[in-house]
Amino acid sequence: MKPHRRSPDQRVLAWLSCAMLCCASTLALAQGQTTTLGQVVVTASRTAQTQDATLAPVTVITRTEIELLQPSSLQDLLNDTPGMAISNQGGPGKVSGMFLRGTNANQVLVLVDGIRVGNATSGTTPIQDIPLDQIQRIEIVRGPFSSLYGSEAIGGVIQIFLRHAPGTFTPNASIGIGSWSHWKASSGFSAAGEKGWIAVQATHDQTKGINACRIGAAEVFAGCFADQPDRDGFHDNALTIHGAYQFNAQWSADALAMRTQGFNKYDGSFSDSDDYSTQVLGGQVHFRPNDKLNLSLRLGGSADFDKDFLAGDYVDRYDTRRALASLQADVAAGGGLLSAGVDWQREAVSSSTVYDVDTRSNRGLFAQWQRRFGAQSVQASLRRDHNSQFGGKTTGSLLWGWDFAKDLRITASWGTAFRAPTFNDLYYPGFSNPNLAPESSRNVELGLRGTPGWGQWSLGVYRNDIHDLITFDAATFRPANIDRARITGLEGVLGGKLAGWDVRATATLLDARDDAAGGFYDGNQLPRRPRRSARIDADRGFGHFSFGASWYVAARTWDDIANRHPLGGYALTNLRAGWQFHRDWKLQLALNNVFDKDYETAWYYNQPGRNFMLTLGYCPSE
Repeated sequence: MKPHRRSPDQRVLAWLSCAMLCCASTLALAQGQTTTLGQVVVTASRTAQTQDATLAPVTVITRTEIELLQPSSLQDLLNDTPGMAISNQGGPGKVSGMFLRGTNANQVLVLVDGIRVGNATSGTTPIQDIPLDQIQRIEIVRGPFSSLYGSEAIGGVIQIFLRHAPGTFTPNASIGIGSWSHWKASSGFSAAGEKGWIAVQATHDQTKGINACRIGAAEVFAGCFADQPDRDGFHDNALTIHGAYQFNAQWSADALAMRTQGFNKYDGSFSDSDDYSTQVLGGQVHFRPNDKLNLSLRLGGSADFDKDFLAGDYVDRYDTRRALASLQADVAAGGGLLSAGVDWQREAVSSSTVYDVDTRSNRGLFAQWQRRFGAQSVQASLRRDHNSQFGGKTTGSLLWGWDFAKDLRITASWGTAFRAPTFNDLYYPGFSNPNLAPESSRNVELGLRGTPGWGQWSLGVYRNDIHDLITFDAATFRPANIDRARITGLEGVLGGKLAGWDVRATATLLDARDDAAGGFYDGNQLPRRPRRSARIDADRGFGHFSFGASWYVAARTWDDIANRHPLGGYALTNLRAGWQFHRDWKLQLALNNVFDKDYETAWYYNQPGRNFMLTLGYCPSE
């Protein structure tokens, strides 16, 4: 009998799993700086807590790590998250989708400093339009969190915090050049007084790009459905203003404004370019009369504006706006923390396409209880949303943790979540269904994590059952609640110091399938979710020099629910180096896709080959 042979991606992933185990044993013996998890996060509970105290799996990416990793885009940076898969439609600046823990791209909630962002017509967030130079830190919480945030938080919550750096007056500037006539520039400053601070950052990014869609798409009716052999570039400008003021010991406030706008070329038969802009405005007032009570009021909104063109001629426009308000009270009582509040949201669409309904509102009431009982911790939350379109929806969650040994914690959680239908699902002329119900999910999870002296590690296993999935019904040519899915996954995270190198590794095993009993696609894999993926990052400093490498590998997946169009497995290698040639100046070089791998994350859409970015940065040292 001929022996069974593993595919290349299976062999690579098996090797990588062994490598992670070897790293763990080696790191345990290595002498080096202890990895701490004491930084404060807020996304996992809507209250401030240290990362090691959170009961949910959380990934935090700091400004220092962003500058160290030198990612080419926000989606490239987020791809370092366990359980994350990114699909991209044609390279830099093109539409990108996030599939966190096997959920859909529109089942992940994205916040910018507490303000919900995303397009109300499509339901997705244009992460490709948020420049990295505007970001101070990112918190990614994996798992269902509708019981705290409402709709969309089925796969998790990603919160982006805009640039800020309280302290003395500190300017910064950078300029970079790269492949495909790519150049970018950034400049800003932060300043602080006795009671307040302000930060301002402006960026410009432009490239001639690559050909977004592979030739042959028109013949097979795939991808962009057009053959346009050209280079599809973009240019983008962004400005952020962020500040805070402490009026007295009880009252404080903060405010932010961000706007990014640009022009993007792509391939398509209906439109091939768009003029876009995204903006976020918000402010928050805090009142803390004593150590037991904290009140916060947040007001703000976000908006997306888009005009489409074909060969330079105007085609259509889609403008969406979201107004938001939130009031939250945190009360320390009974040895724990009780949080309760109300969220309000109004969405509106203004478009050249006339929607049957162009506004809707949502009110959400939520409560949460957090308490530690010796070595055990509990976090319980409940929320009721009332939407003007579909009525009410109740969600809840319960998380438990037990520090059963030194530097070891076991966690378990259960939670429900939902996603409201978008305006396109409900009201797009001729292709919508106003009777759609919200998608709903039920998730269970078990985790184990350790924080030994050499670093940190974690393992987590979960199952997420999603019901009433909104999919296209070929019988009616309209969306319908006709599907359900079951997602099971195993995640591993490892980080520490090895022979002077800072090493971080993640690995994910995922089984995301259509689970509609008797359905046409029952048992098929959900598209664009690799069943196996992993990443290793390693960085080290040598005096004024630093060197690093990243290796990402993903198994084969499918581009369609029918599982007819495969997306091949691939492995990418990125290299980076830095030279601090002056106290205030640094030169950095990033080499991406070093081995010029040809791959796709969406069928018939090209991805960048080997490319580079050389960046000169200025930031006065303290």
